Amino acid sequence: MDASERTGAQVARDLLQHSPFANHVGLRLESLEPDTATLALDYEDSVATVADLVHGGAISTLVDTAATAASWSTPDGSVPSAGTTVGMTVDFLRAARGVDLRAVARVVKRGRSLCFVDVEVTDPGGDLVAKGLVTYKVG
Repeated sequence: MDASERTGAQVARDLLQHSPFANHVGLRLESLEPDTATLALDYEDSVATVADLVHGGAISTLVDTAATAASWSTPDGSVPSAGTTVGMTVDFLRAARGVDLRAVARVVKRGRSLCFVDVEVTDPGGDLVAKGLVTYKVG
């Protein structure tokens, strides 16, 4: 497959696989469908802030990266020429202590250049740890 035949989802997969920061933090893509991405952050001591408390920055990174992947996974398979997060809010609902986390990002509105993405971060028991709303600009 040459570069002109790639879909936005394939580009998103490649970006995540080769992102130095995503790899440094330990993000892992679990699934990618049109307008939806699921990523995991496996617990390591390196993502803790105090004792085994997962750092809010690591959780925010998970939210932002999941939203990015969902934004690039266009329903029509088109490949954006560029993209960037232009706004993000993260509400932390409970502490994540020494556990793996999972983020499910869903595009709730896709405009010509902006995607509005809802992200839920849960622990292994399915309890909501954080909720994010990301505005992502695609080019």
